[in-house]
Amino acid sequence: MLIVLGIIILIFGTQKLRKLGGDLGGAVKGFKQAMHATDTNLGTKGRGSNLTSTAAKLGH
Repeated sequence: MLIVLGIIILIFGTQKLRKLGGDLGGAVKGFKQAMHATDTNLGTKGRGSNLTSTAAKLGH
C-alpha cells in the first residue's frame, strides 16, 4: 500500500495532490450544506420522518 502511495506521489507531485484533496473536501462540504438546506426548506429532518408521514397517509 505504501509503495502505491509513493508511486502516486512521484507521478502527480505533492502540490497537485494537496490541491486535489482541498477541491474534494470543498465539494463534499458544499454537498452537505446543500443537503442540509434542502432538508430545512422541505421542513423534514431526514428520510425517516417522510417515510413515517407516508405510512400514516396509507393507513399502515
